[in-house]
Amino acid sequence: MDIATRRLHSQRLAGEPLAGPAEVVGWLGAVQSQDYLAATWAIGQRTRDAIASTVDRWFDDGAILRTHVLRPTWHFVLPGDIRWLLALSGPRIRSGIASRWRVLELEPATVTRAEAAITTALAGNRQLTRAELGEVLRAAGIAPDGQRLPHLIMAAELDSLIVSGPRRGRQFTYALLDDRVPSAPALDRDQALGRLAHRYFRSRGPAQLQDLAWWSGLTLAEAARGAAAAAEIAAPARLASELIDGKRYWFDPTGRPRSARTAAHLLPNFDELTVGYRDRAAIDHPEGRFDPSLFAFGSVLSNILVIGGRVRGAWHRVLSARGVRVQVRLLDALSPSEVAAVSRAAARMGGFLERSVDLEWVGPGGDHRSR
Repeated sequence: MDIATRRLHSQRLAGEPLAGPAEVVGWLGAVQSQDYLAATWAIGQRTRDAIASTVDRWFDDGAILRTHVLRPTWHFVLPGDIRWLLALSGPRIRSGIASRWRVLELEPATVTRAEAAITTALAGNRQLTRAELGEVLRAAGIAPDGQRLPHLIMAAELDSLIVSGPRRGRQFTYALLDDRVPSAPALDRDQALGRLAHRYFRSRGPAQLQDLAWWSGLTLAEAARGAAAAAEIAAPARLASELIDGKRYWFDPTGRPRSARTAAHLLPNFDELTVGYRDRAAIDHPEGRFDPSLFAFGSVLSNILVIGGRVRGAWHRVLSARGVRVQVRLLDALSPSEVAAVSRAAARMGGFLERSVDLEWVGPGGDHRSR
């Protein structure tokens, strides 16, 4: 089994794209989004003919929401998923950051008072920015200095009280969750674990239990419970598993993905093809090449060029009013067909941003291919 090719297809980076932004978020279950612009491009690459302004509009309208959930960090999620995802992961997240709250002197009573002040300020369908919520807390006698403010806001998110509101210019706002999301029946824990595991392995398989545990923030035992529950789902949605090189992988057995050896993608920071796995060996350069100086974070969690699902370099972009300059930094020389594939990927980014593209090449064989 070619794990890299199958993952491209399961993640909808190859094969049939999804119809729109909400379909992408729903398929993946959650999309890491602390880098908002990067996350919108991650959605765009999995969507048919998407443009950035469309993703922005869906976000502002509340068809896609953004909150702290899972590991935790910000994720895009659907309104229909947010309540059970928070119920599943919220208590574990709060337990994991309890020591940090003690350092910040955020006692339970302080958190309760802060949540009351925040929800009162947002009542009546109001939306406020982080800075405005800081002023709300200060007026309530709660110091929002340093990291206290983001942690108090995150507490309100984890307790299913607030969520992302529409942007105000370039600023993000918060709103009451009840104003943005209808109420929904609760799932018991085994139901939630099974739903999460099924969504994860269907959209990211082949993957291991340790990958699900890493991505979700759950324990390995809970990941195993989820996989067992997901395996009981009736065909044709039932998952399969296979032992590959001594490791057990779970995946959706339907469909036979075609080769994607020359499919090129300019993946953004924290794309789900990288951050969605603890074991990232399948995405490594075919010859094991890697130069951390080329990558923004010194790792594949930054902007990377993948061809056939394998890392071949890094990229950086600079936006202007009319265009975007994309610099590709190569780990090795590309074939003519690979060069053409990268050029198409850059053109797709230009279409997504509705800007003309200037593609610049740096690295082995790159000097004579500047565009």
